[in-house]
Amino acid sequence: MNVKNIALKVWQDPVWFIAFGFGSGLMPIAPGTWGTLAAIPVYCLMMSLSPIVYLSLTALLFILGVWVSEKVSAELGEHDFSGIVWDEVVGFLLTMTCAPAGWKWMLAGFILFRIFDILKPWPISLADKRVKGGFGIMLDDVLAAVPAWLILQGIAWGVHL
Repeated sequence: MNVKNIALKVWQDPVWFIAFGFGSGLMPIAPGTWGTLAAIPVYCLMMSLSPIVYLSLTALLFILGVWVSEKVSAELGEHDFSGIVWDEVVGFLLTMTCAPAGWKWMLAGFILFRIFDILKPWPISLADKRVKGGFGIMLDDVLAAVPAWLILQGIAWGVHL
């Protein structure tokens, strides 16, 4: 499928629109970074929720991501196509779980998540290579969110001492 057909599909099919992070995955350079940027308004809508509601909604968005990633990958005939960035949306949301409010914290979470998502240290790289399908697409970003979250929480805890 060529770029023009993919773009048309993204703007016409809600499943593709979600998988491509509200269209952010269409960016020709660093679509994962653009997908993470697209997660910021979602986070802003969710940040005032209680932790249990926030995590429950994030879990539902993860399940949605498994489904849309699987479906779009199958239609494209390519596993983990770079434009599928819903995994970055969910990864950023996980990174920001219980984060302090404010743009500096969002920026810190953004940078930390992107570092771990791009570098993919073990076991993230292992999951990225071995786990396939929609679950595999989503899993490596969830795993990247874990150390990003831990560091962000550690910084927040240190700041509040």
